[in-house]
Amino acid sequence: MDEVKVIEIKKSIFEDNDRDADRLRGELKERGVYLLNLMSAPGSGKTTTLIQTINRLKDKIRIAVMEADIDSDVDAVKIKEATGVESVQLHTGGMCHLDAEMTRQGLENLTPALSTREGDRPDLVILENVGNLVCPAEFDTGAVRNAMILSVPEGHDKPLKYPLMFSVCDVVVVNKMDVLPYFDFDLDKCKEYIRMRNPKATVIPICAKTGEGVEQFAEWLLKEVTNWKK
Repeated sequence: MDEVKVIEIKKSIFEDNDRDADRLRGELKERGVYLLNLMSAPGSGKTTTLIQTINRLKDKIRIAVMEADIDSDVDAVKIKEATGVESVQLHTGGMCHLDAEMTRQGLENLTPALSTREGDRPDLVILENVGNLVCPAEFDTGAVRNAMILSVPEGHDKPLKYPLMFSVCDVVVVNKMDVLPYFDFDLDKCKEYIRMRNPKATVIPICAKTGEGVEQFAEWLLKEVTNWKK
């Protein structure tokens, strides 16, 4: 009987993607474009948080947004109408994540993020990744930093259940603090669990609905963009 051939496809995909991501990050650095990869579960408040954050920053830096979803253009339209910044929708064709090549395709259609000409390139591009806590964490998109939003109704134990997501994120925004009295959510425990996964992660509690705490996230992001462009 012939020996069964085993092909490590998964490893190859990740290795190729890591190379593509590093290449893309280098190009963005040369052009002074900061890419933030924003992840979360569905319903955590990503789009509302983005609207609040962008409206605090758009008069200081040039911003564009890429909205990734399996289908629809609801979020891209919402961002455009609420902030006025350029927003494009990325359809993943059923994929539950974006990788570096897919991110590049989005950037190539975002005026003119990857252009070699000086001009109106955005200072900041925010990629709102597909909503789930598993697949997006596995693929490097080429972003400078990863951020995620955890909402109070999801529970403070999520860093224990989804370790990779919290391990790869540089900042964790804890949203919907206004409903804290109505849920069994322990913010101190949440911070403790996050630091178990990633001791360097910044944790920022906010309420995107009222805007409480969003200024801190906006300031963090503005500092990141400023340092990246030096």
